[in-house]
Amino acid sequence: MSTEKKNYVLPIIMMIALFGMISFVTGLQNPMGIIVKSQFGASNFMSQLGNAANFIAYAFMGYPAGMLLQRIGYKKTALAAIAVGFFGVGIQFLSGQAESFVIYLLGAFVAGFSMCMLNTVVNPMLNTLGGGGNKGNQLIQVGGSFNSLMATIVPVLVGYLIGNAAQATIKDANPALFIAMGIFVLAFLVLFFVNIPEPRLEKAAVSTEKSKHSALSFRHFILGAVAIFVYVGVEVGIPNIANLFMTEGADKGGLGIDTTTAGTVVGTYWFLMLIGRLLGAAVGAKVSSKAMLSLASTLGLVFVLLAIFLPTSIQVSMPVFQSDISFGLAAVPVNVMLLVLCGLCTSIMWGGIFNLAVEGLGKYTEAASGIFMVMVCGGGILPLIQGSVADSLSFLSSYWVIAIGLAFLLYYALIGSKNVNKDIPVE
Repeated sequence: MSTEKKNYVLPIIMMIALFGMISFVTGLQNPMGIIVKSQFGASNFMSQLGNAANFIAYAFMGYPAGMLLQRIGYKKTALAAIAVGFFGVGIQFLSGQAESFVIYLLGAFVAGFSMCMLNTVVNPMLNTLGGGGNKGNQLIQVGGSFNSLMATIVPVLVGYLIGNAAQATIKDANPALFIAMGIFVLAFLVLFFVNIPEPRLEKAAVSTEKSKHSALSFRHFILGAVAIFVYVGVEVGIPNIANLFMTEGADKGGLGIDTTTAGTVVGTYWFLMLIGRLLGAAVGAKVSSKAMLSLASTLGLVFVLLAIFLPTSIQVSMPVFQSDISFGLAAVPVNVMLLVLCGLCTSIMWGGIFNLAVEGLGKYTEAASGIFMVMVCGGGILPLIQGSVADSLSFLSSYWVIAIGLAFLLYYALIGSKNVNKDIPVE
């Protein structure tokens, strides 16, 4: 048994690395928004198209990824996902050489397919490699923490690489793209040559009679699926538009902050998400999902409303996570600090919404999980809407989109999450 565990050390490390890669490649679309505004003269709406392409891929790939997992197993699905991810990032690199916005969007879309496939694989595979139970759960928590860490590093790294936002090009981000492709190659080779146990799901006796119900028969699940759509959009939209707000010149309604400082500020948002997740894990056994989601939504709503209404002339010295993995102070408007603090709120929302939405679903839970993966596409659609509002009105006015989203999440926590369909058999 000990020999088997030793054999799994490398694939476990690679799975945790891939957990981080999901965040790294997805997070690249945030600072890339600044680059395409500079290189292609894109509007705020267009700057979010790469992020949208990345997330909308989930709508196309969520269900097929689950089917692929059942047909060819975890190892082959993971290898396919890594290969697709390599090509997606490679296309984004080529877009810099060709100086083509369309090729960049294609790369972001292909990378999104990979991220969806990897999301479908890494959680259950880490659980399997850990032997299930507490050890498997522990590995998933480690993977989740590494995911947050990579999300922290990306805007800091690319912000540093960009330098002057007004002259930024995709080629400036090449080192980050090369790092991503290198990790994909290494992960592919390790997984290809190492034996990995395939989860053997016991085939329960399935009735030939088709059920007239489904996960969508439950009102609290339907509202929960909408809540996931909204949540991912809120989580992504807050830092993406904040980055544009900070780096845009004062003549266009921005703050004119240099990209390195802006990157560290946005990195701090993701770092606070990491802190929030650790705190959530610590109190999760004692505090209900309903209470956690209610508190997080309320606090987030207060932060966003204050950010919208307070004047940008109020400056604060904000501690930021810097590129040398230390903390320093950066002078920013209080509005930006309030938006960054939302990272503490968004950190625990996914788990809270998921738990509330699948409560009482029984045999429909697995299908519900697949629908959730499709609804992740909200991370691409809401920032597009927010970017459009920023173009029409102002950056801070665009945060009304976020405020409305947080108000819906609060409604879901307090009222919408109640199971009103307890009469439906779930065994």
